[in-house]
Amino acid sequence: MTRIAWFHCFSGIAGDMALGALLDAGVDQDELMKLVRRLPVDNWTFEVEEVLRGGIAATKVHVRTNETGIHRTASQIKEIIKLAALPERVASRALGVFKVLAEAEGKIHRQTPEQVHFHEVGAVDSIVDIVGVCSALEILAVDEIYSSPVALGLGKTTSAHGVIPVPAPAVLRLLVGIPTTNTGVPYELTTPTGAALMNFLVTGWGGMPDMVIERDGFGAGQRDSDGLPNLVQTVIGESTTVSSVGHPVFLFEVNIDDATGETLAHSITKCLEVGAYDAWVTPIVMKKGRPGYLMSVLCNPSNIVEIRETLTKETGSF
Repeated sequence: MTRIAWFHCFSGIAGDMALGALLDAGVDQDELMKLVRRLPVDNWTFEVEEVLRGGIAATKVHVRTNETGIHRTASQIKEIIKLAALPERVASRALGVFKVLAEAEGKIHRQTPEQVHFHEVGAVDSIVDIVGVCSALEILAVDEIYSSPVALGLGKTTSAHGVIPVPAPAVLRLLVGIPTTNTGVPYELTTPTGAALMNFLVTGWGGMPDMVIERDGFGAGQRDSDGLPNLVQTVIGESTTVSSVGHPVFLFEVNIDDATGETLAHSITKCLEVGAYDAWVTPIVMKKGRPGYLMSVLCNPSNIVEIRETLTKETGSF
């Protein structure tokens, strides 16, 4: 059976909220800390607080540090995670989250992902939140992650670049193609860290999947507001859906009308090299009767980023 986690983002999501929800669902704090303390970063403490939000019992995580003014690059964070010698799935998930963050920030600031300097998400607390979430999922032996639509607020907030709109530009970039809901709440509900976790980790969107529920938990944000509890919920269980391959498979398709046969063959090879299950090309007729090709690629959810990048680079498709 496949173990799954479903996040209910009815009030948005942030890194500390996701981690709090997983701890509230029963992740052993000592076991979690044994993994997260492998990170070669110092001067931080980890505290867990039991709180109420809208009358609902929840767990609030506090990662405290006296670190100031340090802006790490994507490459530096990648090295930190690699040096931690984390379990393979923990490391690959954490690296993937930071990769999509770097891509989003790079597009916003017109930089390559390697040139991006993380401000808030490069701080120790964000690194601990992301690695902590990936470690908690591993402790719970979660194979697949699902989520409800992600709730967003409105207004403005402050960042290292000054006042920016809510939803933040990075949040919107990270949620492209992902179902969202506008709550009309006049403050930030989903942070870049939370959006990045959802972007990379989640393989399906909507209501809670069919499962045998084992446990659930609520993670709290900082704000204690009226009307909408500042919480994210996670539900953990065994999937009752039987798949012939054991997990969801993604199908990417691209219409191409300006590529040679050699280019198409090369593109198929590149997709297979980065982990695609299969790839093929079908002749089609496009607008104005022009001949073209439909390139199709089947892949595991964990290969989404690599396949998307490969298709864009090799075929010239948007």
